[in-house]
Amino acid sequence: MILQFIHWHVSPTIFSLGPVSVRWYGLLFAMSFVVGYFIMLRIFRKENIPEPLLDRLSMYMLIATVVGARLGHVLFYEPESYLAHPLDILKIWQGGLASHGAAIGIIAALLLFARKTRQPFLWVIDRIVIVVALAGFFIRTGNLFNSEIYGNLTQLPWGFIFERAGETLPRHPTQIYEGLCYLGIFIFLLWYYFQKNGKPRPGFLFGFFLVSVFGFRLLVEFIKEPQVNFENSMALNMGQLLSIPFIIGGIILLARKPKITK
Repeated sequence: MILQFIHWHVSPTIFSLGPVSVRWYGLLFAMSFVVGYFIMLRIFRKENIPEPLLDRLSMYMLIATVVGARLGHVLFYEPESYLAHPLDILKIWQGGLASHGAAIGIIAALLLFARKTRQPFLWVIDRIVIVVALAGFFIRTGNLFNSEIYGNLTQLPWGFIFERAGETLPRHPTQIYEGLCYLGIFIFLLWYYFQKNGKPRPGFLFGFFLVSVFGFRLLVEFIKEPQVNFENSMALNMGQLLSIPFIIGGIILLARKPKITK
């Protein structure tokens, strides 16, 4: 074997100044918005959309992502704990963000944004999912630095021993699996958008995103450690159950026939 397991003990903190610490996860989370903004700026300029509209869209996305991801974790994974201590919901720095919650929050925010700005919903979300896929890559890389959301035990030579999490045996680095998948999806979506000269069929990019991202999420969950104890007795865990409606929605979007305009 070329590799003989990887002892992962990288600190999640980049540096500290007194009580303030800069962590890899926070930096990568911020990068997803910064890099995403400049990609969207290029798209807006290509389609001659006023740039102030992008600033407004970015604010909707930021709020929807944070609030949706937090409430998703609270409602889907630990409702009893947070209902007993509701102020803990605000303690985002302690961890606890759910990607499915973020997805629901983003869709809801973009529906509101489309209504307020009178932009077609599918036009908006077809372009947003390009940068959301890239954000998935950044966030899963952040999870790797945090030594969290890893997989089951494995004897594969690229297994990671997450020493900071107290692990002594190699596990699947599912953060890397997911991150690379999302990066590949981002590259395809961006390539396809420009391949179609900024005029993809309405709903295609969104549909492809839903099927590919949540389809992979459903599969990779089979080799991931449960996030909460109640998932141990489930045939499909919470992440898989929540992925199924998104996959179905994506299939419907991909299968729908485009409207013929005269």
